[in-house]
Amino acid sequence: MPNPSQALATLRPDLASSFMEWQEQSALQGFRAAQILPVLPVAKPQGTFGVIPVEQLLMNRDTLRAPGTNYSRSQFKFEKQTFICDEHGAEEMVDRNSAAMYSEYFDAEQIAAFRAYRAVLENFEKRVASLVFNTTTWTGASLFTDVAVIWATAATAVPITDVNAAKKRVFDNSGMWPNAVIMNRATFNNARNTVNVKDAIASAGAGDSVLQGRITERQLAQAFDVDFVVVCGSPKNTAAEGAAPVLSHIWADANVMVAKIAKGSDPAEPCIGRTFHWGEDGSQFGGTTESYYEEQTRSDIIRVRHQVEEKIIYPQCGHLLDVV
Repeated sequence: MPNPSQALATLRPDLASSFMEWQEQSALQGFRAAQILPVLPVAKPQGTFGVIPVEQLLMNRDTLRAPGTNYSRSQFKFEKQTFICDEHGAEEMVDRNSAAMYSEYFDAEQIAAFRAYRAVLENFEKRVASLVFNTTTWTGASLFTDVAVIWATAATAVPITDVNAAKKRVFDNSGMWPNAVIMNRATFNNARNTVNVKDAIASAGAGDSVLQGRITERQLAQAFDVDFVVVCGSPKNTAAEGAAPVLSHIWADANVMVAKIAKGSDPAEPCIGRTFHWGEDGSQFGGTTESYYEEQTRSDIIRVRHQVEEKIIYPQCGHLLDVV
């Protein structure tokens, strides 16, 4: 039978608060998945939800009524989709002997919490990137475009033209104008180095000489006429543990997503997708921090965990570009 002991996990808000500022500044580390697929709290770890097809949302109706006749009536249909929130977590071992020996150099528990938190956040980012930069979901001319001139060709590439064409296709598919352009840091640097973008920003009042490094996400968003340019700068290490690091972008260089993303937690807001989060087992999105003592190793185990599922809901709300 279950036996409470020294291994009983204890919530560690002290460790969580120690990196809360870092969490709030996670965009500076390049983690942007939570902005792209915002969190939607759910009451159960798994279940079904209704999605109204785009054609039902935009159904053509005749509203003219002649005296003595009925008003136009209709019923909407919806499709069922499912979600299953899986638990994701990471643990770090803090040997009490080592922690005491090196305490004058660093706080071992805080370092362990940082490492576990980053592991959870990085894997969340990877899952969202694989969903959004997905040429299987976004395929065919209405959902995918291979641009005529790659964005690394600064003199002749036309990112604004490419994005505008993608925005029009999103509107044609969903009846909504996209509010975000999503790319990684390398692609962002290519886009803001093009003559096409520099001229647009200069003509908007930035002056005749526009330096690439001074073009911000906000300025590029204005050039694209969207609310957000989301620059994902997070790296991943594909080398085996103990080997020399092999670093690359989590979000691929090749792709740019033009999409309608949600601005809040209203489940009725149409958007490209959501992150479902179930918190009844103590999960906090981004990571609940806990610790317990492990007798056989005389170590404190620091754990960070959350329970989520990421889901694309309306592919029609996005258009994927290949810009490389």
